[in-house]
Amino acid sequence: MADGRAAVAAGVDAIGLVFYAASSRHIEPQQALEIARAVGPFVTVVGLFVNADAHTVHQVLDQVPLHLLQFHGDEDEEYCAAFKRPYMKAIRMRPDLDVEAQIAAFPTASAILLDAYRPGVPGGTGETFDCRRVPSDSDKPLVLAGGLTADNVAQAISATRVYGVDVSGGVESSAGVKDVNKIQAFINNARSGA
Repeated sequence: MADGRAAVAAGVDAIGLVFYAASSRHIEPQQALEIARAVGPFVTVVGLFVNADAHTVHQVLDQVPLHLLQFHGDEDEEYCAAFKRPYMKAIRMRPDLDVEAQIAAFPTASAILLDAYRPGVPGGTGETFDCRRVPSDSDKPLVLAGGLTADNVAQAISATRVYGVDVSGGVESSAGVKDVNKIQAFINNARSGA
């Protein structure tokens, strides 16, 4: 809960709650509910899922007031849209990926998150990818993720002109433990790159 409040105090637009058991950032619905209530009504609460069965997603939705769903696995458009909630689909930037075709495969997505690719790892690698691969003319809002820190976020935003950025490891002192100073520095530098 303290991490959520610190993020809000720093000026974030959204916070992410990870419902993926294999992640060091995984939280249970009761803890997620407490965080969602603590951040207030004007911060978007995002629930992150990786190849979760529909029952699991519905269970979380019954317990936690999520504004946006983020699907970070191999989910297809039909699955993502079935929850009748705004969603963001993460696309891992494999070297051979046709980025425009992948974006087009999710017409109902509110946004597309572009993340670094590492085989067998759905995200949270702390690695970056070549920002020149980010489409400059997408009709869909794009969110940049992957290895972002206070040191590189302004340059990444300036180079890509994306709608938003997503960070987790880049503002942590250790896996799953947020650092208030890193959060504030990240926000400050993200604003300077916009």
